[in-house]
Amino acid sequence: MGRKINPIGFRLAVTKDWESKWFAEGTQYGDLVVEDDHIRRLIHKELGRAGIAKIEIQRFPKQIAIRIYTARPGVVIGRRGASVNALKSKLEAMTNVTGKNLRLDVIEVDQPDLSAPVVAESIVEQLERRVSQKRVMRQAITRSVRAGAKGVKIVCSGRLAGSEMARREWMHEGRVPLHTLRADVDFAVDEALTTFGRIGVKVWIYRGDVMPAARRGPEGV
Repeated sequence: MGRKINPIGFRLAVTKDWESKWFAEGTQYGDLVVEDDHIRRLIHKELGRAGIAKIEIQRFPKQIAIRIYTARPGVVIGRRGASVNALKSKLEAMTNVTGKNLRLDVIEVDQPDLSAPVVAESIVEQLERRVSQKRVMRQAITRSVRAGAKGVKIVCSGRLAGSEMARREWMHEGRVPLHTLRADVDFAVDEALTTFGRIGVKVWIYRGDVMPAARRGPEGV
């Protein structure tokens, strides 16, 4: 099972938490799910390669709170907050919620080399500049291990180096336990758009085990 599904979805409510936190019933539930997807797509489209690790959406009776976790907060905020203000205006126009305020927070990621989306984005950027995939994967693994990762696995698939036939190459270091629910495994998928076609990139980063006491909190509650 661990090899067939998303490692993050496999661990929801065990070691991972939901990125959308709200409650709805009936047809409103489906509408909000679609709106959340549009919000995430708009943020990724407007910010581009800004090192976004995660986007959290919380809905309250009179407020929508969006948190953007990024490795490059300066790119997201912009000069004197111009970029983040423009993004907030577009999000408000898209959601079109009457009587609700939209709150947008930008949070810096402490260790970007331990975030799978940030590592995958870095690999994609280098592949689009025609850097060798072997060199890119090796450097990414080295940086993640130095940052404290217990194991890293990277897979690149497509017309690598402009070959006539698509192939799949992978590198790994350490261990990445996909079947162990207590294992803190971060996972991301990204695509590099090259002149030879799209190259898919998958990244698994194992950051250690999350023990039951740590999940319940310091007081064991």
